[in-house]
Amino acid sequence: EAVVKKYMEQLRALVNGDETELLKMAVRMPDALKTEREEIDETEFKAIEDAVEEALTEINNFRTAEGQALEKDLKLRVSNIEDLLQQIIKMDPDRIDGVKERLRKGVEEIKESVDENRFEQELVYYIEKFDITEEKVRLENHLNYFNETLNSKDSNGRKLAFISQEMGREINTIGSKSNYAPMQQLVVQMKDELEKIKEQLLNVL
Repeated sequence: EAVVKKYMEQLRALVNGDETELLKMAVRMPDALKTEREEIDETEFKAIEDAVEEALTEINNFRTAEGQALEKDLKLRVSNIEDLLQQIIKMDPDRIDGVKERLRKGVEEIKESVDENRFEQELVYYIEKFDITEEKVRLENHLNYFNETLNSKDSNGRKLAFISQEMGREINTIGSKSNYAPMQQLVVQMKDELEKIKEQLLNVL
């Protein structure tokens, strides 16, 4: 304040301006707005340092707890998909038998006599379109890879998200090939579990 006043006195002796204009000029002069900062003492610094360390520890503890809860939930969802897949594998022979029976009845209803060997060949060709063996194997591999990645030290959300996308492809293909209501119901449940996995992963990306 004393410096600014001194500058204003000197400016007033040079120019005839109003106080506001003189003040504007004065505050632009060297040292007019110099700010002095008191250094904190060692005790204050230690208190701040301790508080920061405590806050960082709490953040890490929270992140660890949150990560453990997320890991537990993801493993549960993957386990649920695996259980549903086993149910699909178990019912698959019945599904194929049902497809064969429907085809045989269809032929009988149109009262056509067919060559049994030719019928079996056509049946094999038709059944191949409904075969989900590859999808089942790939989905099992994706589920195992997801768990391996989740358990590894370099686990990351992006990699898990990519694996979950691949899981989705196989589940969708199983659904489109199934042509069997009980199996399609299981596929819907698998999709629901997978969506929950994707939602959780979105929170960490």
